[in-house]
Amino acid sequence: MKQKSPFIALAVTLALGLVAAPAVFAAGGHGDDHKPKFGGIVSEGKAFDAELLAKPDLITVYLSDHGKPMSAKGAKGKITLLSGTEKVEADLTPVGDSKLEAKGKFNVATGTKAVVVITPEGKLASTLRFTIK
Repeated sequence: MKQKSPFIALAVTLALGLVAAPAVFAAGGHGDDHKPKFGGIVSEGKAFDAELLAKPDLITVYLSDHGKPMSAKGAKGKITLLSGTEKVEADLTPVGDSKLEAKGKFNVATGTKAVVVITPEGKLASTLRFTIK
């Protein structure tokens, strides 16, 4: 009977490590990046993330990039709230360093859907979707 080479065991171990590595990095790469920091709801976009804080008279959208505040200077935004057959749209304007706001009268009942389109200065528009809880 032939004895197995220790190199085969090492090769198998390395191969299994390479297969599992992407899952480990994907799971641990963001940490707390996508947890609400302002008591709102977080949505992940392609270029950045946003946290929506919806009140009946004020909508606030906080921007972040990999968990760090992202400048809202020069950004343009629009929010569409959908609740049953009701549709309300409002422009979002930069306020402060990393947030945009809209003032008005908004239906922010549980289940209301929000579609936010934000165009950071000098970049392409990103669409983020939220459901009010």
